[in-house]
Amino acid sequence: MTWEAFDLTAALRPRLPSPLQPVEDERFARHGVRLLLKREDLIHPDLPGNKWRKLAPNLHAAAGRPLLTFGGAYSNHLRATAAAGRLLGFATIGIVRGDELASRPLNPSLSRCAADGMHLHFVDRAAYRGKDAPEVRERILTAAAESMEQRCAGGGAAGSGRGGAGDIYVVPEGGSNALAAQGCTALGHELRDVADVIAVACGTGGTLAGLAAGLGPGRRAIGFPVLRGGFLGDSIRALQREAFGGPAGNWSLDERFHFGGYARTTPGLDAFAADFEARHGLPVERVYVAKMLYGLTALAAEGAFPPGTTVAAVITGQDDSSR
Repeated sequence: MTWEAFDLTAALRPRLPSPLQPVEDERFARHGVRLLLKREDLIHPDLPGNKWRKLAPNLHAAAGRPLLTFGGAYSNHLRATAAAGRLLGFATIGIVRGDELASRPLNPSLSRCAADGMHLHFVDRAAYRGKDAPEVRERILTAAAESMEQRCAGGGAAGSGRGGAGDIYVVPEGGSNALAAQGCTALGHELRDVADVIAVACGTGGTLAGLAAGLGPGRRAIGFPVLRGGFLGDSIRALQREAFGGPAGNWSLDERFHFGGYARTTPGLDAFAADFEARHGLPVERVYVAKMLYGLTALAAEGAFPPGTTVAAVITGQDDSSR
């Protein structure tokens, strides 16, 4: 069977549409707001949430070639990509930020990537920052391909697939490219008739770019960036131009709730997440989901949603690694 005829959905059997869970929370109810949880974390045990939505179209485009992508030491995107390679039988390469990590024992997240057959290639932080420059990217790809070939020649398992830097399919950090944004429009389609406002945590912005494009008239999406810097709006606009030819959907960002930046937390955020878990029996991932839920609760208290509004909070995944 060719990859053109390959049915990815039949092979991986994702749970689609993802479940929609209403919750009773007086912090919203007292303002006349109904809260729903869009359980994207239940789509697939190895490719949960936006990882499935963003990876699926890229897996089709890769057509079985070795897939190379980028991430930090605790990247959920690297873990999902490695799992996809194991499940579908193609080679994966993870470019990991921080060459100092190469001499240390692998943390649980990277250990899982390696166990799933991903070839891990560590690069220094300066090169990682410059990875979007063509000459830097070519140098990284060539070095990664050579090290993977050496590993295979030495008897290491790196999955199946053809070798060589020219034969590698590259997915950007976080999986956010035009194909990923197009894949996330399905999330908007699933929510367009059930919620007025849809909230999602944002890392690279691909999910929000596609979600907003898939919503119907009168619906809006709010993104809660988990990184500091104020750069995400430009990234989302660029993604939408590439994916849809221009602006798509009604979306905005609330940048007040990053709690210091990526993977940063505070005692207040931890207490909020623990309380939400106790109220609703839902494990709350701290890096992304907790910040989005905290921001939504704050907006409700500020009167940002008129009475009668239905808000859907997108639960993009659970993180089982220690940070």
